[in-house]
Amino acid sequence: ALYHTAIHPSLYSDVNGEYRGMDRQVHKADGFERYTVFSIWDTFRALHPLMCLIERERTADFLKSFQSVYDECGKLPIWELQGYETNCMIGYNSVSVIADALSKGIAGVDYARLLDAMLASSKKHEYGLDSFYDDRAVIADKEHESVSKSLEYAYDAWCVAKTAEALGRNADKDEYLGYASYWRNIFDPSTGFMRPRLNGRWLTPFNPREVNNHFTEANSWQYSFFVPQDISGHIGALGGDEAYAAKIDALFDAPEETAGRTQADITGQIGQYAHGNEPSHHIPYLYNYAGQPWKTQERVRQILSTLYTSAPDGLCGNEDCGQMSAWYVMSALGLYNVCP
Repeated sequence: ALYHTAIHPSLYSDVNGEYRGMDRQVHKADGFERYTVFSIWDTFRALHPLMCLIERERTADFLKSFQSVYDECGKLPIWELQGYETNCMIGYNSVSVIADALSKGIAGVDYARLLDAMLASSKKHEYGLDSFYDDRAVIADKEHESVSKSLEYAYDAWCVAKTAEALGRNADKDEYLGYASYWRNIFDPSTGFMRPRLNGRWLTPFNPREVNNHFTEANSWQYSFFVPQDISGHIGALGGDEAYAAKIDALFDAPEETAGRTQADITGQIGQYAHGNEPSHHIPYLYNYAGQPWKTQERVRQILSTLYTSAPDGLCGNEDCGQMSAWYVMSALGLYNVCP
């Protein structure tokens, strides 16, 4: 697993520092090595937090590579590959990698410039961001995968706010902390699930096991726990510690069958928990926040011992550029960043 975590990101600049940039021009990395293959929707969760611990100098080069991507194409990487932006996943989660590196003391990086890039990237007129700001959540009338995008944009906004706070930019901090609370606008208290909003009301009928166009490679069960920036607020919305822990119990104890369309990424299931894809990865650790750490210990041990082997088919899902293996490494160490 540790070997797998070292495969990507990959060195992109040549021995003389030259590389072909996002603008298709030849650039030269000055004082750093330029990297590529930033599968950030996957890797912000565990791979990059692990790199902040064991590859600190290389992490600084990752952030400098982010800056060069922004300088060449006008936004931070979403899913950058060999000098191209594929835009194939959601969120603008490079801000998570930056905020996490800053919080862990990664040095030699111009965080003020990166914050400017974070702010500019967060206000691009694309992928439902306009709806997020105008409607205080991404609305299903206007954008597909609206629930997943709402939740990830809210978390990303929190990362921007924490970076601004660390740099003394209090106006930016206050603005983005407001956006970070928008997860509440797709939380349905009558069901306890994150639910699409369509035509001014909740999407009806609603089945939390249904895989559909309102979620990214997942269903409501798997995305309804993605509020890493405000777990205490989410616990309160669900009715307190006991109710919150019972909701996680229900996730793991639910039947494995999903409804709706077939989604090849939903694998490695324990109930509706799907370890083979990233939106579920932090969920076993949430019991700690509700005062039931023994349940985290039990589920993490179950996943480590039943969903990973050293055989050729030893992963229960897509490796996703090291994220699956980084989860193993971190969990074997007894560490996990629920909120990078």
